[in-house]
Amino acid sequence: MRASLPLTVDRAAGVPLHLQLAEQIRAAIRDGRLQSGHRLPSTRDLAREVEVSRAVAQAAYDQLHAEGWIAGRTGSGTYVADVAPLPPEPHRAQPSRLRDPAGPKPLTLRPGIPFIARTPDPGWRRAWREVSGQSPPRGYEDAAGLPDLRAALAEHVGRVRGIACGPENLVVTNGTVHGLHLLLSTTLTAGDRIAMEDPGYVSAANAAHAHRVEIVDVPVDADGLQVAQLPDDVAAAYVTPSHQYPLGGRLPVARRNELVRWARRTGATLIEDDYDSEFRYDVAPLPALAQLDLDRVVHLGTLSKMLSPSLRLGWLVASTAVADRITAYREHTSDWPAWPMQAALLAMLRDGYLDRLVRRSSRLYADRRNLTCRLLAPYGRVVGQDAGLHITLLLPDHVDDDALAAKARAAGIAVAPLSDYRRTIPGPPGLVIGYATPSDEDLLTALKLLAGLLAASRP
Repeated sequence: MRASLPLTVDRAAGVPLHLQLAEQIRAAIRDGRLQSGHRLPSTRDLAREVEVSRAVAQAAYDQLHAEGWIAGRTGSGTYVADVAPLPPEPHRAQPSRLRDPAGPKPLTLRPGIPFIARTPDPGWRRAWREVSGQSPPRGYEDAAGLPDLRAALAEHVGRVRGIACGPENLVVTNGTVHGLHLLLSTTLTAGDRIAMEDPGYVSAANAAHAHRVEIVDVPVDADGLQVAQLPDDVAAAYVTPSHQYPLGGRLPVARRNELVRWARRTGATLIEDDYDSEFRYDVAPLPALAQLDLDRVVHLGTLSKMLSPSLRLGWLVASTAVADRITAYREHTSDWPAWPMQAALLAMLRDGYLDRLVRRSSRLYADRRNLTCRLLAPYGRVVGQDAGLHITLLLPDHVDDDALAAKARAAGIAVAPLSDYRRTIPGPPGLVIGYATPSDEDLLTALKLLAGLLAASRP
C-alpha cells in the first residue's frame, strides 16, 4: 500500500528542507501513522507533491535510510522498515521534586563513534547470511588472518588509500590500538623512545606506557605534526596524518615527504594511524603515508568509524618482514579476530557494501558537520571540519574547558575537553565535539544546550 501523508516545508524555518521532510516522515513512523511495509512515494512524486527539488527528496530518503527507518527494494521502491512504533507513555502522577536517580537522558557528543541505525542494514544482513551458510574452519585460522580476506583488504587499501601491497603485507587485527600493541611488542623494547603528537590520541599513549616505552611529545599545528620538531634519537613516530586527532590537521605532501626522509635518515619506524580517512567533505583525500615507503611505514586501519567500534576489527599493512614477525608473535598469543567476523568483513568487501556505506554515511555526516559548525562557530574557532566525525572548538584563553565540560555533563551532555588530549605541551582550551552518534533530534538539542553554556561562559 502506498503511503499518503500531508508533508510540508517551511522555507523560512532556517532548517534544511530535507531535514524537515525526514523529521515529518520519522514522526509518522514513530507514532504508527506509517507502519512497517508501507510503500513511500518515489522521490519524483514526493518532490512534486511537496514542491521541492528531487535532490531534496532524495536527501530526505538518504537520511532516513542511513538511520534505518526506511529500506529500498530493488525494482520495487522504498518502504518503511521493520520498526515498531513507540506506544504512548502511560499517565503518571506528577513527579516529586526529588531528582530521578537515573538522571537526565545523556546526549553524547563524544568523538569517534559512528551513527548506528535502529535496524540492521540490508548489506549487514546479507553478510551474516553468507557467513551462516558456511562451515567453520576445521582447525585454527591463519594467525595473520583469513587469506582471502587479506587479499580483499590489499585490493581495498590499494584502491582507496593508494598503498601498493599484497596479502603478504596484511595482518588482520582487533582494531587500531590492537595493531599498535602488536607492533610495539615486536618492534620496540622497554626503554625505547617513541615520538607522539601532543595533543594526541590518548589510547595510543596508553599503549606506549603499557609497553614501558618513553613518549617524546611533539607539537602540532594547523597542518598536523611539526616534522621539524622531531628528535633523531627515537625508535618510532606515531602520527595521524589524514586527520590529526584531535585538532584535525591534514599533513601536506611536503611534510609527508619530509617525514619519510627523516625516517630513512634516522632508521625510525613511522606508525601511520589512518584516522578518519574514510570521511572527507570539502577536500579530496591524500594518499596514505604508507604509499611513500612501505619499508619505513606501518599503516593501521579500522572498521570502527565505518561500522562500529564494538566489532573490534581492523588491519595492519607493513613490509613482509614486519608482517611475518607479527604473525610469528601471534602464533603464541592466539589473539586474532574470530573467524565469523573475518568472514563477514570479507563478504562486505566482496559485495561492495563498505563502499556504499561510506558514500551514504558521508552525506549524513556532512549535514551534521554543517549544523554543528553553524551553531557553535559564534563561540570560538572551529578546526578539523574537513573530515571525520568530530570538530574541535578552540575557545578563548579565559575559558576553563574542564569546568565547561563538567557543566555540560551536569546538563546531560557528554563532551570532551581538549585538555584531556594534552600531555606536556600547552595550548588553547577547547572542546572536541562528535556529531555522528546521536539522532538528528538529539544532536540539535545537545548543540543548543551547549551553545547556551558557551554563551554563559563569555566575560
